[in-house]
Amino acid sequence: MTLNAYWRSGPARAALILGILGILGLSSCAPKPAGETGTEIVEAKEVAALLAQSGTVLVDARNLPDYRETHITGAVNISRVDIVVNQPIPGLLAPADQIARVMGTRGISNDTMVVIYDDNNNMDSARLWWTLKIYGHDQVKVVSGGMKALLAEGYAQDSATVSLSRATFTPATRRDEMLITAPEIRRYINEPNLQVGLIDVRTDDEWAAGFIPGAVHINYIENNFRDGTFRTVQHIQIKYLGAGFDYDTEVILYCQTSIRAAQTYLAMYNAGYRNLRLYDGAWAEWSANPMNPIVKPEVQTQVLQPADQS
Repeated sequence: MTLNAYWRSGPARAALILGILGILGLSSCAPKPAGETGTEIVEAKEVAALLAQSGTVLVDARNLPDYRETHITGAVNISRVDIVVNQPIPGLLAPADQIARVMGTRGISNDTMVVIYDDNNNMDSARLWWTLKIYGHDQVKVVSGGMKALLAEGYAQDSATVSLSRATFTPATRRDEMLITAPEIRRYINEPNLQVGLIDVRTDDEWAAGFIPGAVHINYIENNFRDGTFRTVQHIQIKYLGAGFDYDTEVILYCQTSIRAAQTYLAMYNAGYRNLRLYDGAWAEWSANPMNPIVKPEVQTQVLQPADQS
């Protein structure tokens, strides 16, 4: 049975039932989260208490022109371009020295609690959260619903550029278990493992143009309510358990450049998933290599390439 067939089969439906029963407290056999839940995403109403604590820095993760126009009072800016590199393909994780420099110039040290917001469906906040996590900084929260939610809660905004005293940020050894490479994915394709699943978080149109064999399509935007806030832990658990991804599954996530995929990574991590890996090269890298197999929804067969080809 292929990975794709498996996720659409009985086990997926069974996982949904167990997930719902577990949430309702009706089954001792329901899957148990692999980690704590609700630890990474905070509601706008919770931010004031965090900011009142010494050593907390509020970060605006939007692009610099938007930040300069207006932002939540007191927030420093760390935009996407600060934390990625664009060679050999766009949007890759920046090296440790770049992250150290960016954080230090924004007044963020290894002891800082970082609270992040954006106005982009939580994806840029999530990408910065993931970047800090992969370099060992766990004191980081994402504001559900971003700037819109903060303004609705009554937070002030202004256009004053915020500069904090320079700090020293020393990245830890990169947590490579949070990443996966194209050769590793090819091995999984050629040697299917039911304990491994891929999620393509792109749009319907992008999915229809082609996807990695075995991937399940779950648009990242489904992690949000219509107002842009994250769905609850229970909603996320039901969705991904129902899609066949239990807590023991090694879940591989990708989109075009894995910015959106970081948002799904955050939603799943916050819901208790821990065995998560981001394909940072993403579709931009995969589709550029003719050795990589591609499937379209109407085409269910594909000649796979040997795992050792680059």
